[in-house]
Amino acid sequence: MFLRPQSLTVPTLAHDYPEWHKGRENYALWYIEIEHPELVEYLNKLRAIFEPDLFQPNIRQFHITLFVCGFLKKEADTILSHQKNTVIYNDDFSIEQFQQQYMQLKALNLKPIQLKIGKINSFDSALFVEVLDTENSLSNIRHLLSQQTFEPAALHYCPHITLGLYRSEFQSEFQSEYLYEKISQIPQQSFNIEIEHLTFGSYQAKVLQGELYPNQHIQLGLDCE
Repeated sequence: MFLRPQSLTVPTLAHDYPEWHKGRENYALWYIEIEHPELVEYLNKLRAIFEPDLFQPNIRQFHITLFVCGFLKKEADTILSHQKNTVIYNDDFSIEQFQQQYMQLKALNLKPIQLKIGKINSFDSALFVEVLDTENSLSNIRHLLSQQTFEPAALHYCPHITLGLYRSEFQSEFQSEYLYEKISQIPQQSFNIEIEHLTFGSYQAKVLQGELYPNQHIQLGLDCE
């Protein structure tokens, strides 16, 4: 998961991964939008510094993934899925499932979330900035969302802001020592941010690092005063 000493990065290949999406169009998730101007400016500077090492293009907005839902099924698709010979995949996600999650979250009357943005770090496939959740707010929300909904390919949750995926050109030569030496030379900043809403949205599965399209928001703190 994390990039280890003397190991190689996992490259991103430039194709649309049909074995994953199987012709389905939109991949849905709950996430936190990064809208704090100073933080966005800092993240853009970091992305620019590492641009030669990262897969391009990358137009995805900075965000914190909260919960991965799966491939969003349209209402018509849900009706057809009950008919004979229609393929149903275990990573499909229906409108009904979204509505259940939405109502559960609304009922909690969640207060704004306090997060700290930490150091630059690396998975074996992506460069990211750490997110520290000292109050376990994100973990508690994830627990609620997972009670009735399966999370595809769920791994140990590590909140973060992705800067980019690694380029395929470095598959055989991009050693972790080079990366961490580059990170050590950058003046790093930390930020304390308050999150005032959660977002449900999706991205086009066939577009690598494509744009996130928000569909619904849940405001935090409206009924907590």
